[in-house]
Amino acid sequence: MSTSSPAPVTSAPKPNRVRITVTAPDPISREGVLSQLRRYPEIELSEDPGPATVALLIEDVLDEGALARLRRTVRSEGTRAVLVVGTVREHELLDVIECGVGAIVWRREATARRLVQAVLTAAKGGGDLPADLLGRLISQVGRLHRGCADQPGGFLGLTQREVDVVRLVAEGLDTSEIALKLSYSERTVKNVMHGLTTRLHLRNRAHAVAYALREGYI
Repeated sequence: MSTSSPAPVTSAPKPNRVRITVTAPDPISREGVLSQLRRYPEIELSEDPGPATVALLIEDVLDEGALARLRRTVRSEGTRAVLVVGTVREHELLDVIECGVGAIVWRREATARRLVQAVLTAAKGGGDLPADLLGRLISQVGRLHRGCADQPGGFLGLTQREVDVVRLVAEGLDTSEIALKLSYSERTVKNVMHGLTTRLHLRNRAHAVAYALREGYI
């Protein structure tokens, strides 16, 4: 009497895996990050940058070379970027955001789980900034643009609804929290952000916050 053997069990490919590339100033740092991230099934490590990847860039300081690498990675290769950095000087904040960096992680806080969180956020087009860095960014631009909204043309076409949503994004609220705060649906909040970023050619939420700050909306 013959019995059929059970069909082999195959693991289905994991959906929504995020492909990332890792760039570091030295091989030890790069290999350390790679070895940590290999443990996470939602991450797919790649050697080839491109529009479907998130670029994880590790820098000690943001000199001209580091900023050039950021711009080249995002603009030429079409990737989203996560920056892991030791320090950011105040005058460099807007440059970093406008390069298209979706998330910033301090090197001293760069655990494997924290890096994965930042990568997943950037892959979705979101922003992830340390609270102290966001506070410095708001203070810096506020000093530069205080009173700008009182000038003719100060809002440059942003609707009050867009201003309200971006202000809450700057405060660190997520989509559901913004919807609750403004009594909107989550779909409405997403549509407002999509319309804003598309119309003004902004890359993500962090870039939208930087733009709003620079122009004096918030």
